Amino acid sequence: MSKINYKSVEEIELIRESSLLVSKTLGEIAKVIAPGVKTIELDKLAETFIRDNGGIPAFLNYHGFPYSLCISLNDQVVHGFPGSHVLTEGDLVSVDCGVILNKYFGDSAYTFAIGEVSESTKTLMRVTQECLKLGVEKAVVGMRIGDIGHAVQEHAEKHGFGVVKELVGHGVGLQLHEKPEVPNYGKRGAGIKLEEGMVIAIEPMINAGRAGVKFWDDGWTVSTVDKKPSAHYEHTVAVSKGKPDILSTFEYVDNVLKEKNNN
Repeated sequence: MSKINYKSVEEIELIRESSLLVSKTLGEIAKVIAPGVKTIELDKLAETFIRDNGGIPAFLNYHGFPYSLCISLNDQVVHGFPGSHVLTEGDLVSVDCGVILNKYFGDSAYTFAIGEVSESTKTLMRVTQECLKLGVEKAVVGMRIGDIGHAVQEHAEKHGFGVVKELVGHGVGLQLHEKPEVPNYGKRGAGIKLEEGMVIAIEPMINAGRAGVKFWDDGWTVSTVDKKPSAHYEHTVAVSKGKPDILSTFEYVDNVLKEKNNN
């Protein structure tokens, strides 16, 4: 097993800059995501914005992935391909974005409702965001990886939702995926002890129905076995004493959505 790369204070600041560029990119997506928009247009917008701000799209050509964003629709869990699909009212769209800036990676994801979505979909989105918040709260020195997973799993299952087991969060730094793995399930008090200098991506992938997923022949897209929707939110977090240091933010997205709702 490869070892965990602990980050210095300076390195954490560089990862924060990358993560903020990811967060701002998701904010740009929030401005234009709407019924009638093709998902490939969102991908092009993201690539241009990232490059204009001195970054490199981290996902583009990563192990052969052909796009800058993972855009996963409705029953797709993660790693969906942007394309000619035109968004329609009621769609649920998770957008996962990664950036390389000054050699360091940032990673974050947000799930958007297109127009009016069903109450059950709104509940799925809310609970998945709550799962992320509860998982992030455990990213403090002295806790364990299992504490994060347990917090996510307990909250999701309490609401009758399925927790994806085949895909996990991960360390972030000079690589997009580093040790340790950060599952969204687990036992309290189990797993690797969290220490200062660890930077991890916590990313609950929560299904409205069963936990099971299927992998597509394209080698990337993952969807739910029962065709029910799935939501995905992700933050890059530095493990700290007392409280977690969240390096990405949903502030840009939230501000845009608030403004849209007020108009």
